Amino acid sequence: MIDILILGAGWTSTFLIPLCEAEGVSYAATTRSGSNSTIPFNFPDDADFSKLPDARTVLVTFPLQKGWSARLFDGYGRNADWIALGTTSIWGADGWTLAEDEFPGTVLCLSGLWGGPRNARRFVLKAAASKAALEARNSLHLIHGQDVARAILAVHRKPSPGRGCSPTALSSAWSPEHAGWVRELVKQHGIRALPRDTGLLRRMLDSSEFWETHGIEPEKARV
Repeated sequence: MIDILILGAGWTSTFLIPLCEAEGVSYAATTRSGSNSTIPFNFPDDADFSKLPDARTVLVTFPLQKGWSARLFDGYGRNADWIALGTTSIWGADGWTLAEDEFPGTVLCLSGLWGGPRNARRFVLKAAASKAALEARNSLHLIHGQDVARAILAVHRKPSPGRGCSPTALSSAWSPEHAGWVRELVKQHGIRALPRDTGLLRRMLDSSEFWETHGIEPEKARV
């Protein structure tokens, strides 16, 4: 039996696999093609569950759709703890919400994935293309792939079924132009200090309970 079975060895696995190797966590991973010594596994089209090894934890990295959880759970047919990587795009999308609610394990709600080829600055450019857009945005959440991997291993070691938030706050990814807008808006709205109190933010992800539960802190809290 292995420790973690990764269903879908994509971007997350580039951080998770090195961490597993560094910490002596045994693993196996799947891809559709079976490339790079992975197990070929084409879900939901042509999924051969007999190829999958027994694992203590099964990690689902691809977005869930309604009805997929039961197909994965029944198809695997072995006792294991389950983790899925969720997304903030479920806000206002009932289909995604239902799909994640059906999941029989822990859903890690992730937002603003960065690291490796994913540059955090692109989130800033997209979210605040103008001073008005920046003013309308109350918060921006990011999490580095290294901290995603650490969160996965934390849940593997201490399963906690349900939805857990594990983003980290944006600390510094402003261009000089953005920094100028921030200074102007702080003065305009009478904000005395940054970051603002969470009570002043309308929509946000509070990940403090997740990190406290597992006794770890994000390592990449600054960008």
